[in-house]
Amino acid sequence: MKIFAFVDLHGDAGVFKKVLAKIKKEKPDIVLCPGDLTVFGNQLDYFFKELNNLRLPVLVLHGNHETNELIDKASKKYPHIINLHEKHFHLGKVVFFGYGGGGFALTNPKFEPVGRKFELQLQKLKKMYEELKVVFMTHAPPHNTKLDEIHGSSAGCKTLRKFIEKFQPNLAICGHLHENEGKEDKIGKTRLVNPGWNGMFFDL
Repeated sequence: MKIFAFVDLHGDAGVFKKVLAKIKKEKPDIVLCPGDLTVFGNQLDYFFKELNNLRLPVLVLHGNHETNELIDKASKKYPHIINLHEKHFHLGKVVFFGYGGGGFALTNPKFEPVGRKFELQLQKLKKMYEELKVVFMTHAPPHNTKLDEIHGSSAGCKTLRKFIEKFQPNLAICGHLHENEGKEDKIGKTRLVNPGWNGMFFDL
């Protein structure tokens, strides 16, 4: 499966046009955007309309510049835009799990029941598909990685890191810290990536 992911666009129309051009040229199977597509929700409908016109599944999350309620309401207008917050999406032999927002705390107790729900869903899917691959998409980065380094310390979420350590998804996509755009790391066998606003392609 060919995946394109981008994050933290913050409403930049020029960069967005380049992102759309990349997608149209390379023709991925699915597009991911884990948050901060806009500046405080401005022009969200414009961005969703353009992404929807790609006629590909586009999985989105809220970051710090959108609320889940805003993303959820706007996404319902467009058949190809899917709000992945606290949900999963299954395409072929790949399942995507998503959790938006955050990025300003080292722990997130609200994620714990969501993580348990994801665990049950994953167990069911693995019984159905022998070679299931898993993508975990969050706005906030996991703790103590190259993706959460800022001013010599780690600003990422320990709760998200524990989930990754336990379930070892094939790929974990996040954003939030612009300083770490394009950086990669690993937690066990999991590949961690901040694709930045220019975006990156992945084959899974």
